[in-house]
Amino acid sequence: MRFRPRHFLPKSHAGRSEEGYTLLELLVVILILALIIAIAAPKVIGYFGRSKTKTAEIQISNIMATLDLYRLDVGSYPTTDQGLNALIVAPANVKNWDGPYLTRRDGIIDPWGRPYSYTISGTDGHVIVSSYGADGKAGGTGEDTDVTSDH
Repeated sequence: MRFRPRHFLPKSHAGRSEEGYTLLELLVVILILALIIAIAAPKVIGYFGRSKTKTAEIQISNIMATLDLYRLDVGSYPTTDQGLNALIVAPANVKNWDGPYLTRRDGIIDPWGRPYSYTISGTDGHVIVSSYGADGKAGGTGEDTDVTSDH
């Protein structure tokens, strides 16, 4: 049997079985994470913007169906002055109102926190419910696109 000399570590390393990460290794990991975020964030934000637009489309469709129920009970759509609030609170001098047709006030608020626009033409009784999108202005593209029941 041959004797092998035992190697001794300096005192500063004695008893340590693991080494820590170096600053360079941490910076590389942070750089990789930053690159992943830079690539993924615009996609996620785009999905979020499109989801609000899709939510507005669905809410407008629900409001239109609710307006039809209101019309069946009352005999006409709410006037422009009465607005969509007539689906929640009975307007003055309206007979056969059997609501509330919407139980939550936020049902007439678009995903960007503004009330839906409601107009009714006096000549043919055509109803339009719309939202001006994220920017709150007519026109626009992307998240600023107007969403309307008038197709």
